[in-house]
Amino acid sequence: MIKIILSDIDGTFLNKDKKPCSLHEKAIKAVIAKGLKFVFVSARMPEGIYPITDALGMAHTPVISYSGGLVLTENEEVLFDKKISADDAKKVLAEMKRTWQDITISYYTGRRWVVEAIDKRVEREIQNSKAPVEIGNFDELLSANLLPNKIFIRCEPPTCAEMERELGKKFPMLNVVRSAPYLLEIMDKSISKATGIEVLLKHYGFTVDEAIAFGDNYNDVEMFRYIPQSVVMANAPDKVKKLAAAVTDSNEDGGIYTYLKKIGVI
Repeated sequence: MIKIILSDIDGTFLNKDKKPCSLHEKAIKAVIAKGLKFVFVSARMPEGIYPITDALGMAHTPVISYSGGLVLTENEEVLFDKKISADDAKKVLAEMKRTWQDITISYYTGRRWVVEAIDKRVEREIQNSKAPVEIGNFDELLSANLLPNKIFIRCEPPTCAEMERELGKKFPMLNVVRSAPYLLEIMDKSISKATGIEVLLKHYGFTVDEAIAFGDNYNDVEMFRYIPQSVVMANAPDKVKKLAAAVTDSNEDGGIYTYLKKIGVI
């Protein structure tokens, strides 16, 4: 019996306009009405998730942020909080700044989003996520032991693919993965969406067989491997589609609703 539905946000629950389609809003209402849990599992920080849950009327819901690096209960209590070490963060930041020019780096620590300058990419992210941003110095944050849960890079797709490949080789102690063709996430090697989900399922006393997971991109792959009933959106890259147990309609066409309706959950 399914007790919890886990969903990525961007490219999965939200459409290209960063809004849920009407069928996904309908899915949320149906899931809540049946007393099931619907939890977002996202690369976003909590402050980038709560505006969505608030708009949907999803009061008191837990969240899995930073692709598993930070897990909060419905009361915003911390269940899990894994940071990149100071030494690893310092080295990878230096390598990125030395090797690549046209990139935008964000530093996420706890519930703070810090950039060293605001450019057009940051402005777009503010519009999309509604999360507050601070201007600061990464070295000063590290010196103050405010370590990052995640370092996030926005850049052109060819650069993103190159950075994923090269940084992955040079920093095997870190998890370097694209969450979109133009977005790169860097976290501690031990972190994936699966680790955050494991913490939350244990908290509730649920098993993996009582869960369904929806996603659309490379940073969802570990989640697909962990949850047997894993579902990928039709808009996902072909390589990602092969790694989930099922394929549903796209994020534009209400794939989450379609699948939950098909298997009788709602």
